[in-house]
Amino acid sequence: MSPALTLLMWSVALTFLQMLVAVSGASLQVGLPKLAGNRDDVPRLTGWPARAQRAHYNMLENMVLFATLVLIAELVEKDTAMVRLGAQLFFWSRLAYAIIFIAGIPWARTAVWGVSVAGMILIFQQLL
Repeated sequence: MSPALTLLMWSVALTFLQMLVAVSGASLQVGLPKLAGNRDDVPRLTGWPARAQRAHYNMLENMVLFATLVLIAELVEKDTAMVRLGAQLFFWSRLAYAIIFIAGIPWARTAVWGVSVAGMILIFQQLL
């Protein structure tokens, strides 16, 4: 397996972990019975559980782009140093993003998000 595919796999694991953190926070805040029900009357989350949920949704949005770029790079056999660097930038900055977002540090969150976008741009440039 190429390094980029390996980082895609770890990004999937990170996305799953973020989902577990978000669900745990929601469960702590509103209770498991409300979450297990039909969710018609679940109150809006606040604090770190809300941030964990937003971080997870943001990861899902970005995973679509990252996965597509990595899979295209694999299909066209572009296993270059820049593709690897882009995948590394994406994964490590997304890990930092999740931690920083849940901790509630706004400007740092935006900066590491930008690094993850730069990683995807590096991969994209290799496909042109």
